[in-house]
Amino acid sequence: MEQIKAPVFPESVQDGTIAEWHVKEGEAVSRDQVLAEIETDKVVLEVVAPDDGVLTKIVKVVDDTVLSAEVIGEFEAGAAAVVGTDTTSEQVNNVDSGADGNTTVPPSSVAAPVQPKAGNATDGEKDYKDQSPAVRKAAKETGIDPNALEGSGRGGRVTKNDMVNPSFKSDSGSVIAASVGERSEKRVPMTRLRKRVAERLLSATQETAMLTTFNEVNMKPLMELRAKYKDRFEKTHGVKLGFMSPFVKAATEALKRFPAINGSIDGDDIVYHGYYDVGVAVSSDRGLVVPVLRDTDRQTLADIESNIRDYASKARDGKLSIDEMTGGTFTITNGGVFGSLLSTPILNPPQTAILGMHAINERPMAVNGQVVILPMMYLALSYDHRMVDGKEAVQFLVTIKELIEDPALFLLGL
Repeated sequence: MEQIKAPVFPESVQDGTIAEWHVKEGEAVSRDQVLAEIETDKVVLEVVAPDDGVLTKIVKVVDDTVLSAEVIGEFEAGAAAVVGTDTTSEQVNNVDSGADGNTTVPPSSVAAPVQPKAGNATDGEKDYKDQSPAVRKAAKETGIDPNALEGSGRGGRVTKNDMVNPSFKSDSGSVIAASVGERSEKRVPMTRLRKRVAERLLSATQETAMLTTFNEVNMKPLMELRAKYKDRFEKTHGVKLGFMSPFVKAATEALKRFPAINGSIDGDDIVYHGYYDVGVAVSSDRGLVVPVLRDTDRQTLADIESNIRDYASKARDGKLSIDEMTGGTFTITNGGVFGSLLSTPILNPPQTAILGMHAINERPMAVNGQVVILPMMYLALSYDHRMVDGKEAVQFLVTIKELIEDPALFLLGL
């Protein structure tokens, strides 16, 4: 008998919560099959089967808190799934033999095995075998069909919260609202990730001297460069050329010129980092996550685009590891993908600055005494005034503006 343990959490993660069990007790599993998911305040971790065998016992159920490397279940390698016993035949044998071994009961007096009717609880449970134990239990108690609900979990999976506050699919035939004018409410507990994000954002506004400076950048040169080379770029590198990689390279070059913005405050000390790890804010179903691009000064545009694509895919699937989201020295967030025209991004402590990109809109601009329609983007730099002076912040943002408006400068290392 082997113990199934939670993964070893890093020092920054104290504990986690069992989000879901994908198998039930007595069910056979194969090697590396996902048994359970543990949600921490940063990522969702998967617990997989160490070998082919059977999950014999679930020690920690859904919503239980678990510590690093704590036992959450028991597993027997090489075992077969538990098969239900034939109780009907046992009952018949017992009746035939009688208590003293002499009594004989006619077969006609023995009740025939009860055949489950279509649509009863037994069939329902079979239909729900792909659901988690918590969902199956809730379905049995409430009579709600999980297959008729809009799942809020990963990949549309129905969760326990969905059973408590059901949202029916429009094509399921179930009543979505009792009446047209009904005012409905849905109360769900905050996930660990959402609570952690809320704590960090509130902490950033209360514990830092945050200030935001703005500028605008003419995107026409970069857009023309991208339009000219995007097909060759994709053919050569196997990844599309976007706007994030030029901004990451421009920000990296600006960080080299203004080290304070690449630093952090640790107690009464100022830490100047000699490396450039740029976090890129990514929106996921579970909340905002910030995977980190390591050593961006050594990465090419293709490397950056490829890494961003991989991180976005992992964020959607909940596959980001804790190591991939820790240790950044600067952050870039792009609200423009959602249509944001202007915003004041909030710092990501212990970093001292964050760059906000926004939507590209055509606006009339005065160029050499002429009114010209140009694609413009507002840039916002929020910084910690305790460490970064206004002069440095403004010059940093102007440097990014100059590099984006003349991409040859950072492409040639000028």
